[in-house]
Amino acid sequence: MPPTLLSAPAPAPTVLVALVLLAPVLLPLLTAAIYLVAGWGPRTAWLSTGSAVVVLAAVITLAAQVSTSGPRTTAGGLLRADALSAFMLLVVAVVALVACAATPAHLRGEISAGRALTRTATRHSVLVQVFLSAMALAVLASSLGLLWVAVEATTIVTAFLVGQRRTRAAVEAAWKYVVICSTGIAMALLGTFLLNYAAGTGLDWAGLTANAAGLDPGVTRIAVVMLILGFGTKAGLAPLHSWLPDAHSQAPAPVSALMSGVLLAVAFYAILRVKAIADVTLGTGFARTLLAVIALASLLVAATALIAQRDYKRMLAYSSIEHMGLLALGAAIGGPLATTAVLLHMLGHGLAKSTLFLSAGHILQTTGTTQIATVRALATRAPVIAGCFAAGVLALIGFPPFSIFASEFALARAGFGAGLGWLTATVFVLVLVIAATLVGHTSRMLLGPSPDDSSPDGPRPDGPGVATATRTMTASTVATLVVALTVCAFIGVSAPPLDHLLDLAADVLMGTP
Repeated sequence: MPPTLLSAPAPAPTVLVALVLLAPVLLPLLTAAIYLVAGWGPRTAWLSTGSAVVVLAAVITLAAQVSTSGPRTTAGGLLRADALSAFMLLVVAVVALVACAATPAHLRGEISAGRALTRTATRHSVLVQVFLSAMALAVLASSLGLLWVAVEATTIVTAFLVGQRRTRAAVEAAWKYVVICSTGIAMALLGTFLLNYAAGTGLDWAGLTANAAGLDPGVTRIAVVMLILGFGTKAGLAPLHSWLPDAHSQAPAPVSALMSGVLLAVAFYAILRVKAIADVTLGTGFARTLLAVIALASLLVAATALIAQRDYKRMLAYSSIEHMGLLALGAAIGGPLATTAVLLHMLGHGLAKSTLFLSAGHILQTTGTTQIATVRALATRAPVIAGCFAAGVLALIGFPPFSIFASEFALARAGFGAGLGWLTATVFVLVLVIAATLVGHTSRMLLGPSPDDSSPDGPRPDGPGVATATRTMTASTVATLVVALTVCAFIGVSAPPLDHLLDLAADVLMGTP
């Protein structure tokens, strides 16, 4: 055999890499096509869950390959997976599996309650799969330009999902979401053009990182502000955050789980990439100051809004603003510890928030209302739903051993260690206020006397009732929520393979080879 053939790479590994890298983008699109042809029904209800399982397996394989052999690139260089991309893809895949596994029971409950038709369920399933594909494309994009396209695609797709119920409030929330997020994405597009001008060599992440020291500082400074504010809008950060409570409160529960648990993190992923370039070009002080102001503003907005909140779905939405503010704090602090804490917080928040929104969907089917004041004695009326919701709130406020406790503790250590004690202390005072508020609202929902027609709380709202909602919360749904919370607790204690991937992902943002 000729020596050239002996030295040539075997085709099988290349094909395997391509399949593993393309699966998170293409498999959801294939699933969407099947739903378009076959529709949603008893035979296809679990198709999205099966697709999510396969995608998760592909992502774990990709993460293992990246951890041991470095970045992977395919599809003509359009897609690239380094440790950071692999970790973000893991967040997308895990939360997608949780949401997809709980979707059949949710849709059956909607249909039985007369709120949805099978045709609506089909459209829902198609759009969710396209949504998942767009998010996977965003984190695998090898360039800032392709990432922008993918994030804009998520806006278009989720707008239809937010307005799925077609009520006045849902349609208004969808339009508000489109207008505000499009404004933010337009700013990000302008920032992309400016950064491309400053670089002069294209927008691929590898090239931008390698040439960051040579970028024009003046143009880069404007570009970074536009990019952080633009993608920050999609991440639900102040000042352009007002779309988030309306959209998350009106979207169907599985969609709210995906938007809050993953979409916000994907948008913040873009901010992390931009900050890594800005720190080399402009020094760490510029992006740190901008992100610190945004973090404080977001935490203050969340704290003040939650104190007076009367709707439990909006309560969860404002909590998302709080946690995005914590991510902004970690990004402002910088350094390996804070960066690792930010990434771990994304995963923990995704698991906790997806569990809570899915539980909130069943509470709505149980009580027929989203008003905190009219939900009472949930612990006795629907103990399974109440237990999942209570555990999710404990995870969300950072109660040990859940992973958010570990990430918040690491953020506090990193903040004080970096000489930002005043900023860190102020942020965590607001975090304590928010935690106390969430516990207070949740306690009123779970405890107290059951409302009836003669109670001071007013009449029991008309809804499908406890029996119907309890039937829709199947054993598989309960198992899904329990497993999600268990994983959230497990990674807060110890997860050696994940620790290694987190360290490698933090190295990418720190510029470590």
